Amino acid sequence: MLKYVRRVGPKRRLENRRVAIIVAHEFEDVELLYPFLRLSEEGAEVVIVPVERGLHPRPSVRGKPVTGRYGTPIPLEVFEEGGRYTIKKINEINLDDFDALIFPGGFSPDSLRIAPEVLDLVRRAYERGKIIAAICHGPQILISARLVRGRKVTSYAAVKDDLVNAGAIFLDEPAVRDGNIITGRVPDDLPEFCQMIIEALSQT
Repeated sequence: MLKYVRRVGPKRRLENRRVAIIVAHEFEDVELLYPFLRLSEEGAEVVIVPVERGLHPRPSVRGKPVTGRYGTPIPLEVFEEGGRYTIKKINEINLDDFDALIFPGGFSPDSLRIAPEVLDLVRRAYERGKIIAAICHGPQILISARLVRGRKVTSYAAVKDDLVNAGAIFLDEPAVRDGNIITGRVPDDLPEFCQMIIEALSQT
């Protein structure tokens, strides 16, 4: 069996940074995969946190792993766990060990926003100045954590009214940073979203 070996290249901007990507069933596949690859490319240690909440894509099979809208399962079948990423449960996340929490969109945020353990983690991360990044429907979690009032944010258009009603200042831009909160609009904006995360983590 081939051993996973990471090529040593130019110094990467996120060496010694650790990020958690948190998802439930029906996450937007590309909104997990693109940040996972882009941030690991910059040297970040990526931990994927599957939360077994919500409905999952058909077929309905008991015990099915947390799965994206287009069928991406966690663990990721084409990437070796322990190579570019590891997996942890939500109750195993110690904020002392992490620099950022990232929330992909899809239908996953609809389940995560009613998970007390997720909201508690997000609030504690915010209070400690950790980067909290959410794209597409992901800002729904920030609404439920009561973190958007007076903040400049963006999201998928369907979440705009919810953000405004929660007191946020909505901007129709690819990515927006306000303090330690970063939001992104849609999958097409993933490059800008990830670049903003990289820049924020490079400054910490």
